[in-house]
Amino acid sequence: MFEVERSRSSQGPLVDGLANKVPVVTVYFWIIKILTTGMGEAASDALVRAGGVVAVGATAVALVASFVAQFRVTRYIPGVYWLAVVMVSVFGTMAADIPHFLGVPVWATSTAYLLAVLVIFWVWHRMEGTLSFSAINTRRRESFYWAAVLATFALGTAVGDLTAFAWGWGALVSGIVFAALFALPSLARRWIGFNAVAGFWSAYILTRPLGASFADWMGGPTQHGGLGWGMPLVAGLWSAAIVAFIIYLVVTRRDVRTGAGSGAEQLAEQRKSVPGVGEQQRDRG
Repeated sequence: MFEVERSRSSQGPLVDGLANKVPVVTVYFWIIKILTTGMGEAASDALVRAGGVVAVGATAVALVASFVAQFRVTRYIPGVYWLAVVMVSVFGTMAADIPHFLGVPVWATSTAYLLAVLVIFWVWHRMEGTLSFSAINTRRRESFYWAAVLATFALGTAVGDLTAFAWGWGALVSGIVFAALFALPSLARRWIGFNAVAGFWSAYILTRPLGASFADWMGGPTQHGGLGWGMPLVAGLWSAAIVAFIIYLVVTRRDVRTGAGSGAEQLAEQRKSVPGVGEQQRDRG
């Protein structure tokens, strides 16, 4: 499923009038992605405690607005793209808690979300011939991409809850374990030639429990093994870090694809990044 890539590189001509709608995968991509998951975990907790149902409703509206903005632009814009990712993280955390409140076992939600991810990937690959992160240049591919983002976020949330609570590992131990697992796709790519696209999405799923576990550890009460900083402070600190990295990328444009002639340079740079293996695939066809 992950091996056959019929599409050409993202450096080719525009399709549907769109340039690639996602950033180049570098170390900055993974840093910001992990920060958004931790920020989403902390912000969701703080907002629900402060505003309850009203906060959930307002966040849902903000999520829809961020998606409208992302789908309306015709190229990758860091602030617009990462705002959508942040809103997925915040609202997704709120939504992921619903099965827990309804008494659904975590193993059941984990299984359901895994099946949802596999179905989305199967349909996406069957219709487009690729799951490549570097080829989001049509409306349909962008729709599949964001569906995968939502589903992988839900899966990561369920798996994180499974280890931290159902299995009793706690936030810090879970974070350390997921940090080690996060590094595996990149190492497997370099050592045994693990498929680039499969490696990218494997790492992408793991960013959610990785970031959320450390956010829970920082904001959780000391009697439960946390640092006791409180979720509002953690959300604020992680948000500030996200904004700082986005400003850096806006200024330097290090995550923006340039012209067709730069493809080899981008590939060389991405081979050096942490699990940015999703962009290392070889063109076929």
